Amino acid sequence: MKKILFTLALALGATVATQAQEISNNAIGLRLGDGDGFGTEISYQRALGGNNRLELDLGIEYGNRYDAFRITGVYQWLWNIEGGFNWYAGVGGGLGSIDFDDDFPGRDRNDDDSEIFIFAAGQVGIEYNFDFPIILSLDVRPEIYFADYRDDLELDVALGIRYQF
Repeated sequence: MKKILFTLALALGATVATQAQEISNNAIGLRLGDGDGFGTEISYQRALGGNNRLELDLGIEYGNRYDAFRITGVYQWLWNIEGGFNWYAGVGGGLGSIDFDDDFPGRDRNDDDSEIFIFAAGQVGIEYNFDFPIILSLDVRPEIYFADYRDDLELDVALGIRYQF
């Protein structure tokens, strides 16, 4: 009986070990997406141990009659689906600055304006970890803004490509 239990435990351990996903210590690349406009972010990921990592994104977004600059931080949990496919979820937030053109709807004709804003964010996505050091990802990041110009929910959908090292 002890041999059977030991064999089952060994088999279960081997199965879990083959399903565990290794996270590279660092990954850097681009995250290309949109909310109200097209945005580009320089994205850095740092492993924190286990299946957790921190993602920091520094981005610029161009929209209809505005430009925005922001930094975002998201703490993520990863789960392996199969092989190189993973899914992940995370929570975080960020801050930024937005500059409006004078013809932004609802604003005075001569009202060029800029604001500082903060936001809370969640993130859920899927990624593929290739045999060579590249990761491709597709995610959605719902963001809740706390600002004068916007106080609602924005969905930021993006494609990411990162180099692992």
